[in-house]
Amino acid sequence: MDTILLLERLDRLEQLLIGNKEVLTFDETCDYTGISRSYLYKLTASGKIPHSKPNGKMLFFEKKEACGVVAPKQSGATTGYKNQTIGTYHAPQKP
Repeated sequence: MDTILLLERLDRLEQLLIGNKEVLTFDETCDYTGISRSYLYKLTASGKIPHSKPNGKMLFFEKKEACGVVAPKQSGATTGYKNQTIGTYHAPQKP
């Protein structure tokens, strides 16, 4: 099988597995929400996103909390576009 095809299939399987998990690692949270590592570090350091460090090293996030912080529900806001009345950007959610 072609290497590129195998990598694409592996990526799809990883995404399916992440979709079923309730607690995500730092990298999984970045992939799932679509935000950068540096921005997630800023959110964690400022306490704007709930997280846990059970062993004092790795960060873990609840999937529903991470999505709630990144894309809070607001009435009349369109996902993925700048809302002119509110003036905030809502990142598109991954399926």
